[in-house]
Amino acid sequence: MLVMKFGGTSLGDRQRIDTVVSLVRQRRERSPVLVCSAHSGITDLLLDGARRAAAGTPDLEPVRSREQAVLEALGLDISIVEEDLERLDQMFRGLALLGELTPRSLDAVASFGERMSVRAIASVLRRRRLPATAVMADDAGLVTDSRYTRATPRPEAYTNLRAALAAVEGIPVVTGFIGRDRDGNVTTLGRSGSDFTATIVGKAIGAEEVEIWTDVSGVLTADPRLVPEARPVASLTYAEASELAYYGAKVIHPATIQPAVEARIPVRILNTMDPAAAGTVIAPTRPRAAHEVASIASKKDITLVNVTSGRMLGQSGFMAQVFEVFQRHDVVVDLIATSEVSVTVSVDQQERLADVIEDMKGFGKVSITEGNALVAVIGERMRQASGLAGRVFQALAEAKVPIRAISYGATKTNLQIVVPTDRGGETVRALHAVLFPPA
Repeated sequence: MLVMKFGGTSLGDRQRIDTVVSLVRQRRERSPVLVCSAHSGITDLLLDGARRAAAGTPDLEPVRSREQAVLEALGLDISIVEEDLERLDQMFRGLALLGELTPRSLDAVASFGERMSVRAIASVLRRRRLPATAVMADDAGLVTDSRYTRATPRPEAYTNLRAALAAVEGIPVVTGFIGRDRDGNVTTLGRSGSDFTATIVGKAIGAEEVEIWTDVSGVLTADPRLVPEARPVASLTYAEASELAYYGAKVIHPATIQPAVEARIPVRILNTMDPAAAGTVIAPTRPRAAHEVASIASKKDITLVNVTSGRMLGQSGFMAQVFEVFQRHDVVVDLIATSEVSVTVSVDQQERLADVIEDMKGFGKVSITEGNALVAVIGERMRQASGLAGRVFQALAEAKVPIRAISYGATKTNLQIVVPTDRGGETVRALHAVLFPPA
């Protein structure tokens, strides 16, 4: 069995849908299960509509007009999603009466993008003589926790989905992005969470492979907007892909890899605009001849938090106290660097940072440095690469880039460097030139 996930840009017009149909037809003997995102632009319109409704001006027309335009381009009538639009209209009116918008309501509204998308794709496939059935993942048993807007699956989700999909006639076309908690409330897996759905489904059905079809030809050695000469990466390990996603690579969702890791299922990143391209395969290991560095990722708008305290000297439990504060305020830490009397961490969540700093004042002197970029050099083979760190620091010295923090863990899979935001792109380019020289 095979899972094929298609993003919104792959489903937006007749030409791209023709490509999708062709790809599905080619893989018919492998019993494909499709996972689909909302059509491009719909999710943003839904969320904007929800906010406007809660502010007292419910208006379904922008969503209806956009969806009608997409359906007409595919040769479909809007009647196939009329029931969804009616339910959505009722929700908007309800939000206007309540005058507030909760994360739970946001998830319920956002789910309609995927619901309408799978109805459209299943209809197109049937018209092309490929029997297909639209499947709502929340109705099919994708049970999650209740962390609205960023939910994760419960253990029973896998057995539920396996049974539900086995009973579907024809090719299942499953909603990405959405689930349902144990209380019956709709949840979402976070933006780009359809990738996550794809590997959840892959693990549930025991797929031989998960294909993620997007608008780029796999993972690149760097962001092409920063490094135009960045080139495709043929293969990544699960660990490398997870690191790249976490540190800013946009091709894959940060949580996508975990179900694949647990089931040891390869994930292949492919391009619907260039179906013949090899893409990038993500698997337990990379070939022995693979490059020592997999890729370079970066994140902007990073804040450094530094705690300096003489209490760190010889005192057990100090670090645990510091990180308990971050955990209590649900602030994720990226980089960690320590000395004898100080600890520095990087975070990218500004909204709760003031509370974190206030709670840590009793530990010692607390200072923050805003306006940073975090650049991560990632590759499992770095641990065997003699002199790699020296090359990195030499390149930055020659570029006169000031380094504000460094972290290089014992596993030597991820070398993290914090630099001023306005030097982030320059840093990536300098490192790429050294680590990926022209062939």
